[in-house]
Amino acid sequence: DILLSGNEKVTMQNLNDRLAAYLDKVRRLEEENAQLEHHIREWYRKQAPSASKDYSSYYQAIEQLQNQIIAATVDNNKLLLDIDNSKMTADDFRMKYENELVIRQTVESDINGLRNLLDDLTCTRSSLESELESLKDELIALKRNHEEEMRQLQAQTGGDVSVEVNAAPGEDLTKVL
Repeated sequence: DILLSGNEKVTMQNLNDRLAAYLDKVRRLEEENAQLEHHIREWYRKQAPSASKDYSSYYQAIEQLQNQIIAATVDNNKLLLDIDNSKMTADDFRMKYENELVIRQTVESDINGLRNLLDDLTCTRSSLESELESLKDELIALKRNHEEEMRQLQAQTGGDVSVEVNAAPGEDLTKVL
């Protein structure tokens, strides 16, 4: 049941139904043969002279041979059914293999794409880390320069801060009012 999907089960059921129908047909034909043999015997008994040959000793051998033929036919049909089942199973495995192969190729392609992306991201990260270190060094240098300039300015002004405003002379507001 595990190896067979819905379609295979339907096919198997169809083959089993065909085998059963065939066996029923064989049984029916055997019965018809027996009736025909009986009619033939009756006809020969009526047509033949009273001293006809007795073939009754052959009837048992004929019946055994007919039974062997029927058994061989049933065995052949079972073998054909087994062959069909094996073909369906092989086809199922072939389809599963092909599907798995496509999935494997897709996954390998995805992995290769992700490797390329990882390489790009690693390069970008290294570049950004290098740039960050450079900016940190530049910030430290700018802070030192700023502190040094502030010390020099404070030393020049002696600590006093004077603010000079250069502005154009404006109108006298009291005159305007």
